Amino acid sequence: MTQIFNFSAGPAVLPKPVLERAQAEMLNWHGSGMSVMEMSHRGKEFTSILEKTEADLRQLLKIPSNYKVLFLQGGAIAENAMIPLNLLNGKAADYAVTGGWSKRSVEDASAYGKINVVASTEADKYTYVPDFSTWALNQDAAYLHICTNENMSGVEFVDLPNTNGVPIVADMSSHILSREIDVSKYGVIYGGAQKNIGPAGLCIVIVREDLLGHASPLTPAVFNWK
Repeated sequence: MTQIFNFSAGPAVLPKPVLERAQAEMLNWHGSGMSVMEMSHRGKEFTSILEKTEADLRQLLKIPSNYKVLFLQGGAIAENAMIPLNLLNGKAADYAVTGGWSKRSVEDASAYGKINVVASTEADKYTYVPDFSTWALNQDAAYLHICTNENMSGVEFVDLPNTNGVPIVADMSSHILSREIDVSKYGVIYGGAQKNIGPAGLCIVIVREDLLGHASPLTPAVFNWK
């Protein structure tokens, strides 16, 4: 068999030992007599998988204890709706547009409240991160949204703006787990798994506890982080 190494921006290559282990455990996970795809999501077998996965992620990213880790469906695109539904709470939000993904985030979030574009490089074809001194940040914003690595245009953040306490919400889909980050600098970190973590479809959300419990009454229960 000819092996193809898919390094595309969507679903990408997975380590061969991981695939081989999944193959070996497909019909009988750890002697349970079931495949992972057959077991109850409330059963002890799957609960142990979930707990181990979260513990590993917390160790790798040094996630502080006052942050919750969520494993969600819909990929990162679904968060374009879930973020404003959970965080706007009657306020406006600031968004920086530095590439195609952050532009999409603005378009999707605009359906749920007032969105202020505080910086944009669209006119320059997304070739840089604008100097933070030019950003028109609002001190009463519910949050500031950024995409820390725009993989379609090759623009990556190496620093963060000073928001004076406004939570930073960061789409890290393209480079999460590729380096150490200080999670405490962010209110929310999210990313699709398919770049560096696992199969497509899963989205990981890391959210500071004080940002939970503010969802709009119109938020569907399955979209409510709390």
